[in-house]
Formats: sequence, C-alpha cells, structure tokens
Amino acid sequence: YYASLHQAKVVLGSATPSIESYYNALTGKYGLVTLSERYADVALPAIEMVDTRMLAKEHKAKVLLSPALHEAITQTLAAHKQVIIFQNRRGYTPYQVCGVCGWVPQCRHCSVSLTYHKSTNKLSCHYCGTHYPVVQTCQACGSSAFVEKNFGTERVEEAFAEAFPHAKVARMDYDSVKGKYDHDNLIQQFEQQKLDILVGTQMLVKGLDFAHVQLVGVLDADGLLHFSDFRVNERAYQLLEQVSGRAGRKDGLGKVMIQVSDVQHPVLQFVRNHDFKALYDFELPNRQLFQYPPFSRVIKLTFRHKQSHIAEDAAHWVMKGLAANYGTFIQGPAQPVINRIRNEYLWEVLIKLPRNTKLIAQCKQAIRQQIQILQSDKTYRSVHVIPDVDVI
Repeated sequence: YYASLHQAKVVLGSATPSIESYYNALTGKYGLVTLSERYADVALPAIEMVDTRMLAKEHKAKVLLSPALHEAITQTLAAHKQVIIFQNRRGYTPYQVCGVCGWVPQCRHCSVSLTYHKSTNKLSCHYCGTHYPVVQTCQACGSSAFVEKNFGTERVEEAFAEAFPHAKVARMDYDSVKGKYDHDNLIQQFEQQKLDILVGTQMLVKGLDFAHVQLVGVLDADGLLHFSDFRVNERAYQLLEQVSGRAGRKDGLGKVMIQVSDVQHPVLQFVRNHDFKALYDFELPNRQLFQYPPFSRVIKLTFRHKQSHIAEDAAHWVMKGLAANYGTFIQGPAQPVINRIRNEYLWEVLIKLPRNTKLIAQCKQAIRQQIQILQSDKTYRSVHVIPDVDVI
C-alpha cells in the first residue's frame, strides 16, 4: 500500500522467506536475488539431531538436557565460547497434571492449561494474563500428587545453572525483560561475554549477531512440528533455521544440536541441509492439492460471544448467507483448538478463494454485507465478528 502510494520500490529480505513470497518470485511476480554464501564466507553451522526417544523411555519423562548436549556445552565453555539454548515455552512448567486422575488446572476464563512460574510462585494464563495461587489439591479427586509436564525457559535456566555451576547463565523471554532497558542490558552483557549461556524463546531467533556463540541447543523441536496449521512445517523450518544462524557467525565452525524424538521428520532433514528449496518443493504439492496459499486467498471469520451457541448460530447464519455464491469455498463453522478466550467462545469459518481479484473483492463485499445484516438482529448484536484476510 505505502509503496503504491509513494511510487516506491519494495525489497523483501529474508534467509527464510514465506512459501508465498518464494512462489511469487519464481513465477515472476517478484524479482529474485539470492546470496549463495554467508557474509565474509563464514561456513554454515553443522547440525546434529539428538534422538530423545530412548532417553525419554529411560527417564519416563521428556529429557531436558541430553548427555550429548551436556558434553558439547562443556567443550564449548572450555574453549571460552558462548552457548544459546532455545526453548519456545515460557514459565517453569507449562502445565501440571494430577498423578492419580489426570486433572489439569485450567484458566477460568480461557480453555487453556495454566503455566507455573516459580519466580512468582503463581499459575498464569498466557492468553488473558490472569494469575492464580498454586493448586495443592486436585479438584477432581482430592489427591495432592501433581506431576510436572514438560519445561519452560525458567526451569531450563535453573537446570543449566545447576548442571554448569561455574558458568554464568541468563534468560531472555517476555517475563525476564519487562523493564525499559532489560532487553538492551541483557544483549550488552552477552556481547561483552559477561554471560556464558543464554536461554530464551523466539526473542533470540532473529536480528542478533553474537561474535562468540559457537553452540546453539534446541531442547524440544517436537513442540514446533505438531500443530493443526497448514503452515506448521514452514514455521518450524523458519524458527530452526533462524536460531541455527546464531552459531558461528564470526570465527570457527558453529554447531547446532536439536533434541527431538522424531529425527526422521522431513523438516529436520531440510534444516540439517540448510535447504529451503527442498522445503518449498515438499510443501507446494500439498498446498496445491488442498488449495492453500499460494494457490488461494484465505479469509478467516472468527465469531466471539460469551455463549457458545450464539457464536455458533451467528457463524452458521453468515455462512448460509454466503453459501449461494461461495459455498464451494467455505469450510466450517468449527471451533479452534483453544475455543474460549477471556470468557468468549470462538467459532471460525474459513473461506479459501481462487486467486481471482474480482472474485475476492466481491466476496469481501458480501462478507461486509452479511456482518451488517447479522448485527442488525438484536440476537447477534453482541457477537464480535473478526475478519482476517490472508491469514498469517
């Protein structure tokens, strides 16, 4: 829009472009310029997969720090180099489970489990921000035997400080850099080698250039690979490739160790070879088969209301209004995985349109009209309808 307004050129730059952008470049809609090597001819980091399946069976739980990663960190610190540890979950424990009946503490306002934060000794909802006291007794069976499932950055920081007592360990996530200068101060300390190991979420992934980082560890790649989203492979590749790029940026060969149970997953093979083109070739046939971008334009309509049946009825009402002209392109209504946020229930309608400018404009206008008609009915006046064109 701004380029058109000012008659300017647009440059899109990324080491991990979207499938849509790369498709547009290959089909001539965009120009394409590629860099075949890293800045200053620095070699790309070597990537090693650490199979955690057997370790998980031995420990009867997901492994936080494998022996292989422990040894690599020890060697890196001995060489006076730095380590980045990537774990894309905040808090101490993502959720707790009753060891007797399996009950999980959940937010009263959202359909999500509560994350335990040890620093505040609170259970927190990462969707609405509500905090709760730590649960001592199961509300279903009365047991006090709770089991911690998985691990967040807070627990990782604690575990690494214990495993490497002579190393200076710090954490970078939303909870640890809330102050005005916290982020910049932490970056500066790491750049000046006042810290040895930096644990963090995707805040660490892009735009940071550390000269002395030789090793990057990814603790739970499985958590990136299994979502009900057509872009899951693309996003997992982007995150893993970007965080891998933090290793060995100046001198010496960098190394990346990825802990994962599904070592044969195709995305991991593409990451191992730093091969975005292979990911693109793998994804494109599925996108075409199921008519997802770049072969379509996707519009998602989200209906929110304090009563689930009203949100659902509103979604059906709008869908029926669109069905005459766009019925073959409509999916739903359906509830998303997280179907309640801030006491509002969610229902979604997905519209996948062919890439036809006139058809898309007509559909947008039809959606606006249907929403106006819907909200003129007093039954649905309080329903929030959120259109999202080209869903990200």
